[in-house]
Amino acid sequence: MKKATDTLGVKVSATSYSQTLKTIFSWLENRQTNYVCVAAVHLVMECQRDVGLLTGVNKAGLIVPDGMPLVWLLKATGKNDVERVYGPDLMLKVCQQAAEERSSIFLLGGTSGQSKQLKTALQKKFPQIKIVGHVDTPLRPITKRKNQQIIKQINASRAQIIFVGLGCPHQERWMIDNLPNLKNGVAIGVGAAFDFITGSVKQAPRWLQNIGLEWLFRLAQEPRRLAYRYLVLNSLFILLVTKQFITNLFRK
Repeated sequence: MKKATDTLGVKVSATSYSQTLKTIFSWLENRQTNYVCVAAVHLVMECQRDVGLLTGVNKAGLIVPDGMPLVWLLKATGKNDVERVYGPDLMLKVCQQAAEERSSIFLLGGTSGQSKQLKTALQKKFPQIKIVGHVDTPLRPITKRKNQQIIKQINASRAQIIFVGLGCPHQERWMIDNLPNLKNGVAIGVGAAFDFITGSVKQAPRWLQNIGLEWLFRLAQEPRRLAYRYLVLNSLFILLVTKQFITNLFRK
């Protein structure tokens, strides 16, 4: 895997879908437990106020650039072959290969009944897919007792791929805390993929995603929930990245 780039302390990998898939399925082949963080500006900013989260995220086997601002920053450092690895698309690509290779999948996340809806949607799209379990998580963070039950269920299912759709930063904290408890499998935090694939939330048009304005589309859909994330955190991200750039420039 190519060398990661430091973005406000988060080691984001200059990668692509094909490289990411190759890495994930090599872990499965070698029976390695690991986790993948799908990083957007929101995760980077959450790491600024939580050192424990930052440390745990940087221990991930992969931190892929989900947000276009991170892709642009990687390209600015000379990594021109980097590609946005968008959580929902990554999930579908992993599911396609898992269906072909008969790798087993567990779905963790979603509102009441959503994980079952997701299972149905994925089975319709990939008839050969092997989904061995699913659990909704309407209450977050997950209680200790409930989490113990979930870990037992995942381990009993012998799932090889665990899609974690708890939203940032709950899903990252879950993967960091629970990797040692998993007997098998690769956990992948996929954010809003559960909502998008089941159709409960409408995705931004591809052209808006490509020019980095997906956040504006989502803000228009859920202004109360997302205003702080997109208006405050995104602005602060720009200021901090500018400061980092200027500091690095004077060090040279």
